[in-house]
Amino acid sequence: MYEMLWSMVDWATISSLAGAGGTLVLAVATFASVRSANRAARAAERSLLAGLRPVLMPSRLEDPPEKISFVDAHWVKVNGGHAAFEVGEDAIYLVIALRNAGSGIAVLHGWSFHPDRLLGDTGHADPSDFRRLSRDIYVPAGDVGFWQGAFRDPTDPAFAAARDAADQRKMVTIDLLYGDHEGGQRMISRFTLMPASDSWLASVSRHWNLDRADPR
Repeated sequence: MYEMLWSMVDWATISSLAGAGGTLVLAVATFASVRSANRAARAAERSLLAGLRPVLMPSRLEDPPEKISFVDAHWVKVNGGHAAFEVGEDAIYLVIALRNAGSGIAVLHGWSFHPDRLLGDTGHADPSDFRRLSRDIYVPAGDVGFWQGAFRDPTDPAFAAARDAADQRKMVTIDLLYGDHEGGQRMISRFTLMPASDSWLASVSRHWNLDRADPR
C-alpha cells in the first residue's frame, strides 16, 4: 500500500514538474520570438527612415545654375557649387545652390547666420532660435535645389553684421535646419560661404542629427 502511494506521489510530482518545464520552455520560446520580431521591426523602421532621409550638400560645380526670386521681385542667379551674398538698398540677400545627397525629399525649415567662419567643433544654436523661412523649400532626393534667406530689418544687429561681412568679403557661416517630408529626421547642416574673385563658393563642414543619435 505504501509503495502504491509513494508511486502515485512520484508520478504526480513528475507530471507537475513536466508541466512546469513545458511552460518554461514555451515562455522562453515566446520571449525569443517576440525579441526577434522586435529586432525585425526596428530593422524595418530603420530601413524605412533611411529611405526618407535627406542630406544637403553644396551642388556640384558642373550642376546647372539656379535662378531665384525674392518677394520684393529681386532676382539672384547662382551657379553650381556657388552661393550669393548681395547687399541691396533695403535688404541683404543670401542664396546657396544645394544638392540633396540623401534618398528622401529635404524640406528646409530655418537658418542661422554667423558673420564669420565657424568650424565643425563649434556647436549650433538651439533650433527654436533659427530664423524661420517664409515658405517651405523642397530639394528632391538626388537632385539640385537651393536655399534663400534675407535680412530686411535695419534695426536687427545681424543686418549690420551681414552687410559688413558682405562689404569686406569675409567668410560667413550659415546653419540650415531641415527634415524629411513627414516632418521628422530633422538635421542641421553647416555651410560656409567663401569669397572667390567676383562670386562666392559654398562648402559644408558638419551635419547634426536632432531626432536620432549622431553616428560620431
